[in-house]
Order: sequence, then structure tokens, then C-alpha cells
Amino acid sequence: METGKGASKKQAKRNAAEKFLAKFSNISPENHISLTNVVGHSLGCTWHSLRNSPGEKINLLKRSLLSIPNTDYIQLLSEIAKEQGFNITYLDIEELSANGQYQCLAELSTSPITVCHGSGISCGNAQSDAAHNALQYLKIIAERK
Repeated sequence: METGKGASKKQAKRNAAEKFLAKFSNISPENHISLTNVVGHSLGCTWHSLRNSPGEKINLLKRSLLSIPNTDYIQLLSEIAKEQGFNITYLDIEELSANGQYQCLAELSTSPITVCHGSGISCGNAQSDAAHNALQYLKIIAERK
């Protein structure tokens, strides 16, 4: 942390920021710490990596319709997660929705983190709906140029 002096509070903040920036600029490259070292793994699956992935599953998702009845969305999302290197966590919400349905959040450990909501007549249906919504989101992101 740096402190600065000045005729006004604004000038003092500016002086402190300039000191901090000067100190930051003087750090040698061999002392840089990558984000990989800080969090223990790389950023993993990013929007950029999804768009440019040669993976079979993600490319199949780009070409697929996500409105086919009896599709196991949880399994499909799991296969894409394995291929792309991210994890999925399903968080069941204890409170029923306004129309009496179960609710669930699907959290994907992408970068940035992705969270999709699902609802249904059972916890399983809510998880499937959350997985379906996550797949729709991934499809949109993967197709963007």
C-alpha cells in the first residue's frame, strides 16, 4: 500500500497511485507470479477456448438442436465438461418456485463462472432443466465469432 500527499484529497490519491504504479513497473519478469501458481491450475475453459475448440462434443453441440425429446442433458453436459476441462456442480434450491416447482442451479467452473437456473416437477427434472439451459448457453458462446 502506498500513501500520497497533496493539496487536495484527489491529488494525494493520484500521488499514491503514481507511487504504486512506479513500484509495480519495477518488478522484474522473473518475479512475476502467474495466475496458475496462485490458484493451483490454469484458467481452464474460457469463452475463447470454447469458440476455438477442436473437441468432438463441443462441435456436435454447435450443430445440434437442443429441443430433441428424451435427451439426457445432464449426460451431454457432463461429456462436454470432461472434454473441455471444467466441472459442474448442481445446487438444489430448497425453496419451491412461485408456481410450486423444484429449482436447481448448475454451476460450471468455466472462466468466467457460469451459473444456469432450472426448474421442474422434481429435483431431477430441475437439474435436467438447468443442464439444458447451460447447454444452450454454451452453444451460444461457442458459436459466436
